Amino acid sequence: MLFILLAVCCSVLVSVLLKLARRHGVDVGQAIAWNYVATSALTAWVFHPSLDALARPGAPWLGFVGLGLLLPVIFLALAASVRHAGIVRSDAAQRLSLLVSLLAAFLLFGEAVNAVKLAGIGLGLVALACMVWRGRTDAAEGPAGWLWPLTVFVGFAAIDILFKEVARAGTSFAASLQAMFALALLVAFAIQLGRRAAGRTRFTVRDALAGLLLGLANFGNIVFYVRAHQALAERPSLVFAAMNLGVVALGALVGTLVFREKLSRLNLAGVALAVAAIALATHG
Repeated sequence: MLFILLAVCCSVLVSVLLKLARRHGVDVGQAIAWNYVATSALTAWVFHPSLDALARPGAPWLGFVGLGLLLPVIFLALAASVRHAGIVRSDAAQRLSLLVSLLAAFLLFGEAVNAVKLAGIGLGLVALACMVWRGRTDAAEGPAGWLWPLTVFVGFAAIDILFKEVARAGTSFAASLQAMFALALLVAFAIQLGRRAAGRTRFTVRDALAGLLLGLANFGNIVFYVRAHQALAERPSLVFAAMNLGVVALGALVGTLVFREKLSRLNLAGVALAVAAIALATHG
């Protein structure tokens, strides 16, 4: 369970770093781009992937390209969601996205469906509606407070579906990870070069260092999650449930206690429903 705890901490740490970035004048877009330098280098160092698998017939390059595009774009959406909606709702929206990927598994991949999982999916949608609801006191902020969490929800669901497609192709995990991160790096820096050409940003050492730290947390989340599955190979559902529930719970604690995020009773009910929905979906 230590690996699960470390993975949960690293996942929430990513949101915390995104929250702190604005306060310390860090350009989030640049930090996300440099994050992929760290994750690409660490993947090569830790997993030693054999890239021969990427040149074989049937390698899922369509999935790799889709992930290479989505990973940095949705990372930017997560940063915007943390900024406008807070850590609590952003982390919960990210983890609730698994419900859409479960539904896709039933409809696209032929996995068995049962009433408990369907109940979890339905409850998760109710939880999401409760979490993104903004009261009258938040009306001045405009739609950003609910639009970005919804974008995170849909975006991470799409990423998870693409991950499933890549996994079905049989390419090794390490090689797939290396390809995704390398493509995401190119896309992320292309976006930043476009911003630089438009005079909207300039590259700094501070942003690079912040991005490398963000990449370390991002990669730690992946490594410890994989190690948890290896340590508990006969209980994958336990790892899956504990990871998602842990992120929602720890994110709620950090957001409310450390950053004093203001949540309505309906928002808090949504977080509680999210925990119940994930428990139902993974148990089912």
